[in-house]
Amino acid sequence: MPYAIVPGSFDPVTNGHLDIIERASRTFDHVTVAVVVNRAKSPMFTIQERVEMLREVCAHLSNVDVDSFDGLLVDYARSHGAGIIVRGLRAVSDFEYELQMALTNRRLLPDIETVFMMTGAEYSYLSSNIVREIALLGGSVEGLVPDSVKQHLRQKILLKQ
Repeated sequence: MPYAIVPGSFDPVTNGHLDIIERASRTFDHVTVAVVVNRAKSPMFTIQERVEMLREVCAHLSNVDVDSFDGLLVDYARSHGAGIIVRGLRAVSDFEYELQMALTNRRLLPDIETVFMMTGAEYSYLSSNIVREIALLGGSVEGLVPDSVKQHLRQKILLKQ
């Protein structure tokens, strides 16, 4: 199987993200989880913190590594020899945007394929934005993020207070 990339901002990584990463690791020989610098967003966590969190939660996956990049995903894929981009879909509302990105990426790099994976039903409503909002308002994120990410959220919120 080809080498696959699971790109995203992962701010923070959720159990929905982890579901897709674990399934990709069972589908492809090697997977890189690539944290993208997204200038359109104001992240809660630095790029280094997000990479660290992902390394912690993916440590049990021997064929997964974690990296970060700034720039076009297709340039990153080309420079790393990846042939597959894996994207998670939660709902129909995700599909239009993801289809547009997949077709654009294919136009820029015709050899790249995008594979869509539906997240587990238990995570279909879950997003990093929702997790951050719940955490910032003092709610419980139990079951929404891995345990180590809960600790990172607590520490980050305490530092902001």
